[in-house]
Amino acid sequence: MKVFRALLTLAALCGSATAATYTVKPGDTLYSIAKATGVEAGTLMKLNRLSSSTIQVGQKLSTGGSAQPAAASRPAAPVAAAPARGSAFVRSAATRFLGIRYVLGGTGGGGLDCSGFTMNVFRQMGISLPRTAAAQWSAGSAVSRRDLRAGDLVFFNTMGRVASHVGIYMGDGMMANANSYYGRTIIEPLFGNAYWSSRYNGARRVLN
Repeated sequence: MKVFRALLTLAALCGSATAATYTVKPGDTLYSIAKATGVEAGTLMKLNRLSSSTIQVGQKLSTGGSAQPAAASRPAAPVAAAPARGSAFVRSAATRFLGIRYVLGGTGGGGLDCSGFTMNVFRQMGISLPRTAAAQWSAGSAVSRRDLRAGDLVFFNTMGRVASHVGIYMGDGMMANANSYYGRTIIEPLFGNAYWSSRYNGARRVLN
């Protein structure tokens, strides 16, 4: 009997050390999974070495940490409310426009270009931005790379001129933007992507 109990205890301990995973279902997006699991989208991308927010039905995603035994219970840790202009607020606004197809000159639901994306996201936060990336480059105040925070506009030279592309810094080294290569609005690495890091112009802060 003692041996049997010892085996049961060992099995429970092994089970608690199993990495937690999530299997992608039809209709899931990386951001709905992030909300369901409580793990930020950027963290999910890092844990699973994803280069973009594209996922496939049936794909198993690591959510980090360990799966807890069913019998285990812990008091919930208090969660501080996010500030009105905090990173969670920025992510929520940007998520509403993810997955929309890229259309040069697009500013609406039928398609968005880079500045159309940033303009729509910031409109959700009560801020009116100029229409083009070049004009947005003149908005707000300059921010150094080491002081970037969620909500800062990040600019790139992709066409031989300053600020020909714009995105939104999401924190944790990630950027949301309307990407013409992928043909849609996505979240992807910023400085972890050689293409973007080599074309980075700078950042502007329009969100206090």
